[in-house]
Amino acid sequence: MERFTERAIEVIKQIPSGKVMTYGQVARIAGSPRGARQVVRILHSMSRAHALPWHRVLNTKGEIAFREDEPLMIQKMELEAEGIKFMNERMIDLSVYQHHPLSESCLFEK
Repeated sequence: MERFTERAIEVIKQIPSGKVMTYGQVARIAGSPRGARQVVRILHSMSRAHALPWHRVLNTKGEIAFREDEPLMIQKMELEAEGIKFMNERMIDLSVYQHHPLSESCLFEK
């Protein structure tokens, strides 16, 4: 497994219940500021195998990225079950719910 993938998995695992992070934020902390799409692929292919809280990762606007109704509703229900309130059908207020690890730049030694 690539180093970035390992780091991204670790970052995602550390997102606490009731909080979210963005794909880009996870990528930046894991060491690849332009790796948001890779985070999407990691979540898609490895969430089950690594028991990742995939539902706690949103796009940069604080929106659920799914366009299909079923996965959108599943993610929304998972987040609401953790106490997250939605501003509309798919968007939350990142200023309230975004997780900021205490020392984002120091989570991993380079």
